[in-house]
Amino acid sequence: MKALLLVGGQGTRLRPLTFSIPKPLLPVGERPILQIIIEQLRDAGIRELVLATGYQAELLHAFCGDGSRFDVKISYVHEDTPLGTAGPIALLRQRVQPDEYFLLMNGDILTKLDFGQFVDAARAGAHDLLVGYTTYTYTSPFGVLSVKDGRVEGVVEKPTQEYLISAGIYCVRASALPFVPDNQFFTVPDFMRALIAAGKRVGAYHIRESWMGLESVDHFEQAVRELLNAPTR
Repeated sequence: MKALLLVGGQGTRLRPLTFSIPKPLLPVGERPILQIIIEQLRDAGIRELVLATGYQAELLHAFCGDGSRFDVKISYVHEDTPLGTAGPIALLRQRVQPDEYFLLMNGDILTKLDFGQFVDAARAGAHDLLVGYTTYTYTSPFGVLSVKDGRVEGVVEKPTQEYLISAGIYCVRASALPFVPDNQFFTVPDFMRALIAAGKRVGAYHIRESWMGLESVDHFEQAVRELLNAPTR
C-alpha cells in the first residue's frame, strides 16, 4: 500500500525554526518528525511512500534518499507551485490501480493512530474518502455576555466549545482521483465538497489515540516536552 506525504510547505508558523530546515525535518527528541512518521507507516505495513515536495526539497531528498535506510521505498513528486493539501493527489494518477486505496497525510503530525485499523475501516465502508478527525476544545479568554434589548441577561466566564476537526490524515480510494484537478491549487475541504456533491462516500473516523499537529512553536515545544517526559520501556 502507498502513502502520499505532504512535505512541501514552508512552515511559516514555525519560524524561526524553519528558516534553515523544512518543518518535517525538525527533530523531536532524537528523530526528525518525518522519520517518526515513516517508521510508523512502515511498521503498519505501508512500505511505498511518495513525498510531495516543494520548499527545500533538496534537504528532504538528501535525508530520505530512496528510503532503503528506513526499509521502505520512497519516491518523489514535486510541486513547482503550491497545490494545496489535495492538489498533489493528481500527481499519483499513473501510480495507483483503479480500485486501490492509499493514505494521504500531512508531514507534520505526531499521532499514535493505528494506521492498519484506519485503512481497514476505509475498505470496510467502501469509502471514496475516509477522513480522520479528532476533537479540539476552544476556551474563550473572556467572559461571554448574553445581551437582549441593551440589557445583560447573563454571563458565562471563559466558556469552552468542542469542535470536531480534520486531523490531516485521510484514506483515499482511486475512484476519487477524477475529482482532483490537474496543476491547480486544491484543498482537502474542496475535495470533500466535490465528492459530497457527487454523492460519493465520504466517511469519518474518530482518532481516539494521541494526536498533535505541529502548527506553532508552542506545539513543537509541547511535543518535545511530552516525548522527554514519556515513560521509558
